[in-house]
Amino acid sequence: VRDGFERGNHSDTHPNMALESGAGVNLELNTTQRLVEAYTGRSLRLFRAPYFGDAEPTTADEIGPALQAQDHGYTVVGLHVDPGDWQHPGVPTIVNETLKQVMSATPTHSGNIILLHDGGGDREQTVQALPAIIDGLQRQGYRFVSVAQLAGLKHDQVMPELSGVNLLEVRADVFAFSLAGFIVTALNWVFFFAIALGIIRAVGMAVLATRPARRPVPQPDSSFCPKVTVIVPAYNEERVIESSVRRILESTYPNLDVIVADDGSKDRTSALVSAAFGTNPRVRLLTMENGGKARALNTALRLADGEVIVALDADTQFEKETITRLVRWFVDPRIGAVSGNAKVGNRINLVTRWQGVEYVTAQNIERRALTRFDAIMVVPGAVGAWRRSALEDVGGYPEDTLAEDQDLTIAIQRKKWKVAYDDSAVAWTEAPETFAALAKQRFRWSYGTLQCLWKHRKIMSKRKPAGLAFVGVPQAWLFQIVFAMISPAIDLALVVSIFDTITNVLQHGWAQTQTDVLRMGAYWLAFTSIDLACGWIAYRGDERERHFPAFLLLAQRFVYRQLMYSVVIKAVNAAVRGVGTSWGKLERTGSVNAAALNTEHSEQAASG
Repeated sequence: VRDGFERGNHSDTHPNMALESGAGVNLELNTTQRLVEAYTGRSLRLFRAPYFGDAEPTTADEIGPALQAQDHGYTVVGLHVDPGDWQHPGVPTIVNETLKQVMSATPTHSGNIILLHDGGGDREQTVQALPAIIDGLQRQGYRFVSVAQLAGLKHDQVMPELSGVNLLEVRADVFAFSLAGFIVTALNWVFFFAIALGIIRAVGMAVLATRPARRPVPQPDSSFCPKVTVIVPAYNEERVIESSVRRILESTYPNLDVIVADDGSKDRTSALVSAAFGTNPRVRLLTMENGGKARALNTALRLADGEVIVALDADTQFEKETITRLVRWFVDPRIGAVSGNAKVGNRINLVTRWQGVEYVTAQNIERRALTRFDAIMVVPGAVGAWRRSALEDVGGYPEDTLAEDQDLTIAIQRKKWKVAYDDSAVAWTEAPETFAALAKQRFRWSYGTLQCLWKHRKIMSKRKPAGLAFVGVPQAWLFQIVFAMISPAIDLALVVSIFDTITNVLQHGWAQTQTDVLRMGAYWLAFTSIDLACGWIAYRGDERERHFPAFLLLAQRFVYRQLMYSVVIKAVNAAVRGVGTSWGKLERTGSVNAAALNTEHSEQAASG
């Protein structure tokens, strides 16, 4: 256009307009028109329909689109000469056929339009034929003119310049389409960046988890036996409370007592504890008005006399050696807390089995890796031990977040205490058994994580403690929040890519598209292989797990992870809008039996 050439409208996607609806034809014409206007500032007034172009249309297929274009103000351009160059018949055939058709059309038509193609594949033959065509016609006395001259029109009539409101409209189009293009490009980069980052993180976590521990497992002598108080906060836990307390009392650690903090239960929780352990001097029962888990823990903490505090959820059952293994770390005076290995003990359906996979391949392997940087973000409520002086250093359990275990873990590290991880200190916990219950639990976790990250945001500016500032907190923001927020867009991009590939195969056949299909298959195979390899490493490093559920791990991607993403998005939305939320209560089933599970997994390990 800048060089003075004339452009015409030939549609946007080159359909057979005779088979298009009226709205489809309008869309083809207007899309092409607006696109050219937006980038040139000039409109289009010449039109030729794809597949048709006879100067004297005679059929409905030819007349219909031409009439519709004419109604839009276009001058329809026809032709008399079509040498069929698009079929690649050879240079001599193109030249001879063109000259023959021009001669046969004269003298009926003093002006002719020759149809040649500059797109649609290799046009080398057309280009080579042009000089001979031009020379041959010039020797016959023909002149070459523009369509406007042939039709007796001026250049500004076939490509009128836009002004005023029309020009503003197309400039707005330029902005809108440029913005859309930028967004699409950005999404593509986000897609590849997120995939690459996810792979790097998965591989990095797996590699770090296989390296020798930064801190060797301590081996204190028999004289190291600090008093341990186990606090069990309970609210409507009649189905699980007795077995949980009984399991604690069966511990191999000799110097411990138990406080059951009944936080205003409306069921028989307190009655069952009194009946089962009322005469046991090692068990104390506290009953109080309902005030939340953190408040119940703090009330019990004020009455506890242990140097080490173990707080566990009522639905959790410890193995006999768990407390002993947790306590041994406190021989190091720098250790303020120890995280154990929480495992799903009620793998009875697909929902709980998926959680079992997640605990092994995500949560526990992450702790094993992050402990190398002193960057553990949470000592879970299911299995963790705390030095009493560290708890007192931060004022006890925080009551202003829904993730008091994570809040407390971060807080004591800000007071320069260290956090250890012992994967042999195993606790079997009861996981939600329905998707609805799981979504409720994870919403609380996600909302609580957001509260903790915001509450302790100064870690990033102060860069202390270093492990949390440079590893723990950034990776939590990036992978737990941001990554989950953009994951639906990543999944959508993947679905669109698969759909486009299938469409291309159907339209163009396997021969022309096999490279794209094979490339996509190779990418998927590589990503899946990495996912499986990292999962296998996680299971291989867990002494309680010897059967690697590869199918369950892969199946997570299609349902389970999407649920987790949606929960995070919901939590972020609630946090941004300032919507408060409560702790909530999951229905217990009492389906965890630590003794049986320990025996079962020990037998698996032996057979493995």
